[in-house]
Amino acid sequence: MHPLWRLLIFLNLLAMPSVLHKQPWPGLAKARVGSGSTLARIIAQGLMKHNAEGRIQNIHLLESLNDSVQAAPGMVGWLIGSTNIQQQEGSINITNILLDYDGIRLSFHEEWFLANISVEFDVEFRLPFNSKIIQMRSRMNLVVECWLERDEFGRRDLVMGSCHTEPSSASVTILTEDIPPKMKHFLRNLRENVERVNPRLVESQVCPLIDEILRQLDVKLLKSLLERAAAHEFNQP
Repeated sequence: MHPLWRLLIFLNLLAMPSVLHKQPWPGLAKARVGSGSTLARIIAQGLMKHNAEGRIQNIHLLESLNDSVQAAPGMVGWLIGSTNIQQQEGSINITNILLDYDGIRLSFHEEWFLANISVEFDVEFRLPFNSKIIQMRSRMNLVVECWLERDEFGRRDLVMGSCHTEPSSASVTILTEDIPPKMKHFLRNLRENVERVNPRLVESQVCPLIDEILRQLDVKLLKSLLERAAAHEFNQP
C-alpha cells in the first residue's frame, strides 16, 4: 500500500471516537473533540501515561520553601525555616491535583503551535505547635511553545521553545477561614512564597514530559496534524 494512503487511513482512525475506547491509557475517552483535538489527546494521554499528577504530588515543596526563606529577607523564617519544621515529616503536603486534560487548548499557525494546560492542586500546611491544617488552593496555566524547523540537511525536526507558567494565571488562595489573628501575617507571607515557588516546581515536572511526548511522534504525522488543525482554525467563522 502506498505510504500516503497508509498515513491517510491512520489519520482517519485517529479521528474516529470509537478508537478512543481501545486506548491503553484510562481516562482518555473523556477528552473533548475540537480544533486540534487529536494532538490534544496525544498530549493528554502522554501526561497520564507518565503520571504527571503523581509527579506534582511528590514535589518537595517544603525544601523549596526553606530555600526561598534564605533568599527572601523579611519572610517569617522562625516557623518555615526552623529546624523543628524540617524534622516534621508531612508538615506540607500537595493533594487533589487536577490537570485539565479535557481542557487542553491549542493555537496554531502553519508549523507552530501553542499548548495551554490548566493545573490546580491543594497545599495542606500542618502547624507544628497545634497540628491545625491550613489549606490553600494553587492555580496556574502552563504555556508550551513548539514548532517544526528544518535542519542543515533539510529535514524537519521538532523544536520545543518556552515552557512556562503564564504569570497572570498563577495564584494561591487560602481556603481555611478560622485563622487566629496572630497567624494572619505569617500565612500571608506563606501564601506569597508558595505562589512564587509553585510555578517553577510544576514546570520542572511537566515540561520535560511534554517534550518527551512530542518527540516520540513521527515528524511527518505531526506536520500533517498541524496543517489540519491550522486549516480548521483558519476556516472557523
